[in-house]
Amino acid sequence: MRKFACLLVALLLSGCGTAPAGANGFVAGDGTLTVLPADQRPAAPVIEGTTLDGDAWRSDAFSGKVLVYNVWGSWCAPCRAEAPVLEAASKRTADTAVFVGLNTRDLDKAAPRAFVRTFAVGYVNLYDPDGALLLKFSGQLPASAIPSTLLVDPEGRIAARIIGEVTEATLVDVITDLAAGK
Repeated sequence: MRKFACLLVALLLSGCGTAPAGANGFVAGDGTLTVLPADQRPAAPVIEGTTLDGDAWRSDAFSGKVLVYNVWGSWCAPCRAEAPVLEAASKRTADTAVFVGLNTRDLDKAAPRAFVRTFAVGYVNLYDPDGALLLKFSGQLPASAIPSTLLVDPEGRIAARIIGEVTEATLVDVITDLAAGK
């Protein structure tokens, strides 16, 4: 079963971007938003990892907040395009949400560290080169393109997913709704 789940994640993460499937080898991500009704939200996995700076991080230290996981890679053009949007949304929702980048498929930390510096990303980013952290969401509401954004409500349940680039307005609206118990 684990091999199947790893294969599934590898297939889902085999591309990046918003180009149609087959163009430049990218998997389409069109900004589609999925919000689960509150009574259908599964418990979110505890995410525990190492930041790009080498520090330990655990999701269960932030109960009562909306957790915003953004799956990205330094090699991904749409990820570069949405970095300023995510940073702006993280600042606008700092009282109610915690943003966490899940850096995937980068072979070492040099490129993602440069990405974070270049785009002045102020929120924590976990290093997940093999997708092990992302795999914890499989079978629930998994990311299926890079970039993707997963949102966990203040009760610790997976609540929403955006496949592809996000807009600041959409992200802030979803966070506001989740923080209000919607």
